[in-house]
Amino acid sequence: MKRSVSDLGAIGFALAGFTFWVLGDTCIKLVGLSGLPAYEMVAFLGLIMALCLAAYAFARGRARDLRPHRLGRQLARASLDMANNVCVVVALRHLTLTLFYILIFMAPMVIALLSAIFLREGLTLRRMAAVAAGFAGVVIAVNPFGSAREWDWIGVGACLVCVACFSANMVWSRVLTRTETPESLAFFSGIVTATIGFALVLARLEPSSGHLTGLLMLGLFGMGLFCALGTLCFYVAVKHTSAANVSQYHYTQLITGTLVSFLIWHTLPGAYVLVGAALIFGSGLYIAVAAHGLAQELTADVAPLSEGN
Repeated sequence: MKRSVSDLGAIGFALAGFTFWVLGDTCIKLVGLSGLPAYEMVAFLGLIMALCLAAYAFARGRARDLRPHRLGRQLARASLDMANNVCVVVALRHLTLTLFYILIFMAPMVIALLSAIFLREGLTLRRMAAVAAGFAGVVIAVNPFGSAREWDWIGVGACLVCVACFSANMVWSRVLTRTETPESLAFFSGIVTATIGFALVLARLEPSSGHLTGLLMLGLFGMGLFCALGTLCFYVAVKHTSAANVSQYHYTQLITGTLVSFLIWHTLPGAYVLVGAALIFGSGLYIAVAAHGLAQELTADVAPLSEGN
């Protein structure tokens, strides 16, 4: 009974985490309208996230969880995070939230391919078909040959870089978590992002057309706070249930993002976007459910061995 309650609570935290991330992306899109350079926005994002994660760790008496063990590898991974965050800011300036999430949801498919290549994880014919269907959904949603576009090439290009950086990051993180805590990975990424971002601000590589007003600072704080809350909820969720179980609820961001996009910008997705979204949602959900089933089979195989010992 305790296990089922734990799973139910984990699902609640997963849903909360993914919703917080949508709210964080919404703040990024709103703040992006101010004209602040992308690297200045991610500098504040990294700083606020690092402060929130540090406060959470110290409040729990777990400050040691923030310490990196392999500095060089952490630095390389954090650089991928920095590039990903900058491209998120750029993409959200050129795309609706709905189309942004459709393109971002290529990541689970790319991760499945990279895991098969570099981690030697199995990729069945059915999973390969699901990946192909997902990519077909992206092409349909973007509709590159249509006359009425809901996107531009800058936004799509930035999203593709996001997917590449995020997917490589996730596959590499599976190796790094053998020696590093998730809190350490997120905290170090925040520190590196803030350091590089503010260094670029001091260098003034790009003149800022925005001024740090009180309302803008509130948006920057909300951006970092929601991202930190999403990260913490995600960690709590995967602590109480499998990552495969949590990943099934990742696709709620497509629904939440569409709702927020309508409430704030009064935009509705077109027919091609809806058809593409359905294909991506179905293929991604199949990959997640298949991973969940595999995890359950492995658990069932290990259980008799444990009882025998």
